[in-house]
Amino acid sequence: MKKSVLTRYRVMAYVTAVLLILLTVGVIGKRLLHLDGFDGFTTAVGIAHGWLYVVYLVFAFDLGSKAKLPVGRLVWLLLAGTIPTAAFFVERQVSREVQPLLEKETDASPAAA
Repeated sequence: MKKSVLTRYRVMAYVTAVLLILLTVGVIGKRLLHLDGFDGFTTAVGIAHGWLYVVYLVFAFDLGSKAKLPVGRLVWLLLAGTIPTAAFFVERQVSREVQPLLEKETDASPAAA
């Protein structure tokens, strides 16, 4: 597995998590506090989060399948983008698990060459 697989997952995890937090704030401002000006903000952030979450799903599934994560961990990895702040914690956890796999692979590649 290449390091780029982990890197692109981490970038999308952070982007998705930040957008979801912004969307949550927007929905609270719009629905609960009835503040003016949150309609356009909530719509724009919601659309951005929706499309980028699909990209996150692709990258997360790619990482999970290449790292050979168990099905339960893969499902948690995929759902983390739907729970505010969960993607931050899951990203950190998965990065710690996958990093040794990357180091093991880079140690093995020079010996093969």
